[in-house]
Amino acid sequence: MKVPFVDLGAQRDSIQEEVHEAMAGVLQRTDFILGQSVKLFEEEFAAYCEVKHAIGVDSGTSALELALRACDIGPGDEVITVANTFIATTLAISCCGATPVLIDIDPQNYNMDINLLEAAITERTKAIMPVHLYGQPVDMDALLALANKHNLKVIEDAAQAHGARYKGRRAGSAGHAAAFSFYPAKNLGAYGDGGIVVTNDDTIAHNVEMLRNYGQTKKYHHQMKGFNRRLDTLQAAILRVKLKYLDQWNANRRQHATRYNELLTHNGIVTPQVMDYAEPVWHLYVVRVDNRENFQNYLAERGISTGIHYPIPIHLQPAYLDLGYPAGSFPITESYADTIVSLPMFPELTPQAIEYVVENIHQFLTNT
Repeated sequence: MKVPFVDLGAQRDSIQEEVHEAMAGVLQRTDFILGQSVKLFEEEFAAYCEVKHAIGVDSGTSALELALRACDIGPGDEVITVANTFIATTLAISCCGATPVLIDIDPQNYNMDINLLEAAITERTKAIMPVHLYGQPVDMDALLALANKHNLKVIEDAAQAHGARYKGRRAGSAGHAAAFSFYPAKNLGAYGDGGIVVTNDDTIAHNVEMLRNYGQTKKYHHQMKGFNRRLDTLQAAILRVKLKYLDQWNANRRQHATRYNELLTHNGIVTPQVMDYAEPVWHLYVVRVDNRENFQNYLAERGISTGIHYPIPIHLQPAYLDLGYPAGSFPITESYADTIVSLPMFPELTPQAIEYVVENIHQFLTNT
């Protein structure tokens, strides 16, 4: 049996006619830049996230950066985030001219360790950027209590958390703003790059809307130095179709995660833990194992694809050695980086495929 890590083709085939019709509508209207589908998708995604505003942009990285800029974060400022994340999180901070300040993760849930947060706050700290990693929300009430105490902005990196809930509230609705990515493999993915900023703050929304479109309030009237970071109308049309199915796709992912948890009973593997405040959406199903290279090779030889998210922590990347964090600075992040493995996870994954994956994992663990 062949089990891909993710199968974008299966999802494409299931909605192909609807997507073609939506794209044909854009071609017919020829409103390729900030067209009708962008406005409608923004309204629909804002309603889905239970917020007032959604502003489409060209990538998740841009969404993070423009949300920060809209909060007036720039040179001389510090933004606290985690060492265990994709580099886009810190690149967005750096692109604003601000400095990422990293902290370690909670050993139970792989997200920001809130107990370490207050000690990282300095007089230069301007914002906190929690990452809802793998689709499970951060403990936002505890984080917001500290942010309010120190008068800090909170920009949620929700790139992997489309539809997740924290104590019943949608991920992305608690902070001052949040950024989502529509990279094709995300729970809600475009057919190319795309992103969006969501917020309940009218000023932040207005600023992001200007920043994404040359800093203008209307054509040729430029209020600030902006960028060309607009969400393509074709991508918005595709995302409108896919948004209708997101809750069902997320429900499928939850079923897959539950089945993995039920079957992965061998004591040589550590399965994910769901916090009692969270309803994750399982963008990734991440386990920890020893002998990771042998583990992945064993599965690959049997047709099972896996991934690593992420093998090198931010502070050990050559691009961020200038932050001055030596090896050993974040022991949980560094330890997990050597053992984490992402198993196949996508809505169309079959029960038979999950059983095949688990059977081969047990065989590997029994024989090593």
